[in-house]
Amino acid sequence: MNGNRRLWLFSVLFFCAITLTFGQQDRSASVEGNVDNWPVHEYNITIDEEMVNLTGDSVKAMTINGGIPGPVLEFTEGEYAKIHVTNNMDEETSVHWHGLLLPNFFDGVPYLSTPPIRPGETFTYEFALKQSGTYWYHSHTGLQEQRGVYGAIQINPKEPEFEYDHDLVLTLSDWMDEKPHKQLKNLKRGNEWYLIKKGQIQSLNKVLKKDALAAKLKMSWQRMPDVAISDNYHDLFLVNGKPKQEYPEFKPGEKVRLRFVNASAASYFWLTFGVDPTLIAADGLNVVPIKKDKTLIAVAETYDFIVTIPENGKLEIRATSQDGSGKSVTYLGEGPIVAAPEVPEPDLIEIMKQMMSMDMKMGAPASKFRPGHQDSIKVMEKYSMKMDMNDESMDMEKMDDSKTDMEKDADADKKEGMKMDMDQKPLPAEVVIGDNMKTAGNPEFNYDYLRSPEKTTISDEQPLKEMLFNLTGNMNRYVWSINGVPLSETDKIKIEQGQKVRITLNNLTMMHHPMHLHGHFFRVINEHGEYSPLKHTVNVAPMQKTVIEFDANEYGDWFFHCHVLYHLNAGMARAFSYDTPRDERLKEFPLTNLTTEANEMFSWGEVMAASHMTELYATASNIRNQFTFRGEYGWNENLEASLTYERYLNDYFRLFGGVSVENEMEDNLDELETTAIGGIRYLLPMLINSELLIDNKLRPKIALSGGLMVFPRLGIFGEYEYQMDFGWNTTLPANSDFESEETWQAGLEYVAGKNIRLIASYDNRFGAGAGLSWLF
Repeated sequence: MNGNRRLWLFSVLFFCAITLTFGQQDRSASVEGNVDNWPVHEYNITIDEEMVNLTGDSVKAMTINGGIPGPVLEFTEGEYAKIHVTNNMDEETSVHWHGLLLPNFFDGVPYLSTPPIRPGETFTYEFALKQSGTYWYHSHTGLQEQRGVYGAIQINPKEPEFEYDHDLVLTLSDWMDEKPHKQLKNLKRGNEWYLIKKGQIQSLNKVLKKDALAAKLKMSWQRMPDVAISDNYHDLFLVNGKPKQEYPEFKPGEKVRLRFVNASAASYFWLTFGVDPTLIAADGLNVVPIKKDKTLIAVAETYDFIVTIPENGKLEIRATSQDGSGKSVTYLGEGPIVAAPEVPEPDLIEIMKQMMSMDMKMGAPASKFRPGHQDSIKVMEKYSMKMDMNDESMDMEKMDDSKTDMEKDADADKKEGMKMDMDQKPLPAEVVIGDNMKTAGNPEFNYDYLRSPEKTTISDEQPLKEMLFNLTGNMNRYVWSINGVPLSETDKIKIEQGQKVRITLNNLTMMHHPMHLHGHFFRVINEHGEYSPLKHTVNVAPMQKTVIEFDANEYGDWFFHCHVLYHLNAGMARAFSYDTPRDERLKEFPLTNLTTEANEMFSWGEVMAASHMTELYATASNIRNQFTFRGEYGWNENLEASLTYERYLNDYFRLFGGVSVENEMEDNLDELETTAIGGIRYLLPMLINSELLIDNKLRPKIALSGGLMVFPRLGIFGEYEYQMDFGWNTTLPANSDFESEETWQAGLEYVAGKNIRLIASYDNRFGAGAGLSWLF
């Protein structure tokens, strides 16, 4: 063998060895300690509370090393990371290393895998860096991530993989001055304020203008509130901590690797560029390079692009929030702006019309009657969506729901299951069903543009464990769950080492859900079959399906959850468990501290003072339990008040009991009557609240109430009660075998602010009047 051939062979073998050792993903199980004696790379970070001013108002936030976001932690593949995290706050915290393959104890989910960091303590996370790419870190405690506890991680490869001149990390995030917990409470109470503030309320005048009344009625009949792309309201959208960033140091012709991290708590972004970028990596792992000038980056995803700085000016990059409520911009280079395309604000009423034109049933329960009952396949079939693809009225471009030829073929025979390309076996028909519920249903919301440069298949020799996860939610009560069961009502999901775990993620809600698995990468099954990409976070679009599978090669307990922070904190999460013994170091940290977090009791109320009456309403509620006080007092000395406890059996149906107090004589408070009451409450179609009760005197009562937004800030409301007395346990007047009492109220409500409303109403007991209502 001559010298050149030996050199060539040695080079190939060396490259293969490097690839095996430092490939895109080392699939071996993680171990604690620096067993390979890799060079140690240390960082010290401190989490603290400080006053920050991003909008013109100073608010208390959380910082890492004094900043938001925290510093970019830069490593090289093959190093051993030691990161010392000090908590200077008055509350406990944590750090999760998002997308990193690491020992279970250092994953950073408090009470599940890692102890929380208590005030004044320092915790050291340490792990071998057996991967390269763009990742990030964030608090996994409560809503701290929204308040500023996040930052990016850049792990450079051992050997160069792409040609470019510079790296630039762009950490995207959303910001609110309002305390995140207050915003979650506002979502729990069903307040429409955030849609009003964003100008996205689908009031009657807008609906009529767009000839969408039938769609609105159909949607209300299915107990669905207004269409929303994002639940939350954010004051700003940031890139590296500011709404606008300038990087004039880049020169024309230079190639820059842009490492995007979506560290938002709740916001997706459309990425657009002034030049055609080349997408080279997703969630830290390389993909086959592709030109991609408009990309939706879900919460918690990372994408890497290479761009060339234009010769004729500075490059603009836009990150536009998916709901159209704002953006951040970045400029690279100097000179006139080479503008990025604008993404138009979505037309929510048009989306509603298109959705309601489909043959679909909505309202899959987020808190079902029997949490332990396994009925996921039945639920999926019940709430599957059927579309007439020959219906010319279906504007699929507006709906962002166009289909590939592959999917049209799959729709023709759902029993065949979802067909991939020639390299991929069909997925099981009993799992992938429903006319439109296919993986890759939408070219903008699927991952067909991602192709792994190497095969990602998991051996068919490994035992297959299949699961169906229906993603379920209730917007009215703001409960989010999997298979109709919130985290607080379920057990760990057992898996075994050596299994191939396949999960069908079937979204039965109107929201996007970025589902993240800790400690593993999974295959996102797409049209590339054996070359389907590996990711750690996957977007599941509304009323669509995504199928993932992973190699169960770890140990311990690993979190799986929606990465919209408010959905996670309202119950959309699970824990996968290898059923290995719980780490002794967690003995003082019970798992219930994590699993019960989404079952927190929230309280709110409203007081109304008007010229004819006053009214007080207050409630304390969690997923299953609710305490409610309601009192009405008219200036003509009529009083009615009640205090009840109710138990939610599912999203709509609850049982209640309590006491009621009212004056016996009209217009006279000298004698008050106290009775025990009990009955049922049920949310009817058209979002009408109904109540059927009976008191200890065996007098039944029916009550109905509801409301409708007529203009963006002006609504109408009405209440009706009808009480009957058949003399079953009372003495009726002579010559009478039946008495009844009818009360009703109708009025107008103007939303002046988040907590202030102007009220005008007529009550058949108290007459007409007007006043103010204050929400607390």
